[in-house]
Amino acid sequence: MRAALDTNILAYAEGVGDAPRCAAAIRLIAQLPAEIVLLPAQTLGELFRVLTAKAKREAGLAREAIMTWADSFEVADSSWTAFQAAMDLTIDHKLHIRDALIVAVAAENRCRILLSEDLQAGFTWRGVTVVNPFDAPSSPLLASLIGDSEINL
Repeated sequence: MRAALDTNILAYAEGVGDAPRCAAAIRLIAQLPAEIVLLPAQTLGELFRVLTAKAKREAGLAREAIMTWADSFEVADSSWTAFQAAMDLTIDHKLHIRDALIVAVAAENRCRILLSEDLQAGFTWRGVTVVNPFDAPSSPLLASLIGDSEINL
């Protein structure tokens, strides 16, 4: 089973947000087997914006963080097919185009889960289910991904 990470999970892991969520995101990512994690390139672009605009991180340091993420996990580019699907998601399901593109890239790359706090938990499209890792009780999909019925976030 493959899982894609949304920007908010990465931003929390970079220390942008409240301390409990930041710590939980770091624990979550540490529990995920690296070989199953996919980062849509869109998430890294958004993360760069969050780090430089919201967190006021110097652009060179933000770039270093982005490159570290890219070195750690597979990165999937946005294809024209994914962008077309994202437009359909925007029209049919009222998703913002940037969120829709992340869902479409996750589906195109055979992800089963998209870990996100921002998208509607439980939303499923083309086999990808949005899971909020901070929800309690935790999702059975997330538990099966980590291989543990008791998720330690």
